[in-house]
Amino acid sequence: MMGRHVQFTDTHLILHLTGFTGLFALKWKVSIDYRHIKNVFVDGFDAPLWMLRMPGTSIAPLHIYEGSFKYANDWYFLSYEKRDHLINMELDGHDKYRYVIFQIDRPAEVAADIRNRMAARR
Repeated sequence: MMGRHVQFTDTHLILHLTGFTGLFALKWKVSIDYRHIKNVFVDGFDAPLWMLRMPGTSIAPLHIYEGSFKYANDWYFLSYEKRDHLINMELDGHDKYRYVIFQIDRPAEVAADIRNRMAARR
């Protein structure tokens, strides 16, 4: 699937979703101010079983998650088809999401780029 790419502006990271990825997520982009990114790292993620889809698509047995989910009073934006080597971002002050977790090519490079841009904005 992998219909995702990251756009870096001076102030925001924009996650663009294309094709079926955007269709399944019912969303075409997520914009995040670098100042709202509290932490970013590459790791796996197992979506909790009792996560509510609001709106989005989940096919748990295949580990496909696309869209907005709510769990324990926190909003997550998930976009992946595998559980490992994912960009995990914890946010503070975003208008909706507390966590944004997504799959992308070269995740370690993308995470390093995000951290550099966060540092430049602080």
